[in-house]
Amino acid sequence: MATTADFRNGLCIEYNGKPCSIVWFQHVKPGKGGAFVKVKMRNLENGRILENTFNAGERVELVRIERHPYQFLYKDESGYHFMHNETFEQIDLPDDMLDNADLMKEGQYVEMMFHADDERVLSCELPPFVELEVTYSEPAVKGDTSSTNAQKYITVETGAEIMVPLFVNQGDRIKIDTRNREYVERVK
Repeated sequence: MATTADFRNGLCIEYNGKPCSIVWFQHVKPGKGGAFVKVKMRNLENGRILENTFNAGERVELVRIERHPYQFLYKDESGYHFMHNETFEQIDLPDDMLDNADLMKEGQYVEMMFHADDERVLSCELPPFVELEVTYSEPAVKGDTSSTNAQKYITVETGAEIMVPLFVNQGDRIKIDTRNREYVERVK
């Protein structure tokens, strides 16, 4: 058990029976009435942001969360298959548990978050940036550059489609931000 005085960013608590991570909090002491704490939390099961106000000193239940590195092995009709690098334990996740799974290639390392009490997978996070090779790109046509940030769709080696600047060609290696699926830079 903890109280609102123990709040800090990243602290995992149980809220309405769901594990949540505190993203932002603010202690407020108005001139009139009791102090309270405004909190923004991320539900670790579905990623939604929740807002709540706790009375100062209110008790909350802490949740133990463990993070483990896993390696992506392959995908088949039952889902995505991963292996822990030290124990060689294999687990599979359904398609809806992964965001931007089409940016993941075989051998890619991910970080999985587990609820420590019941060993349940809460989320699977790709690294912030991945480097992939462009397998298909339309050639840039002279005259397409009427605006300063002209872009086109390309296909990368995993089959994902990404918007990139016109100068990116087939065979180039590019860095992609997995959080928002945006092009970052070409890789040498």
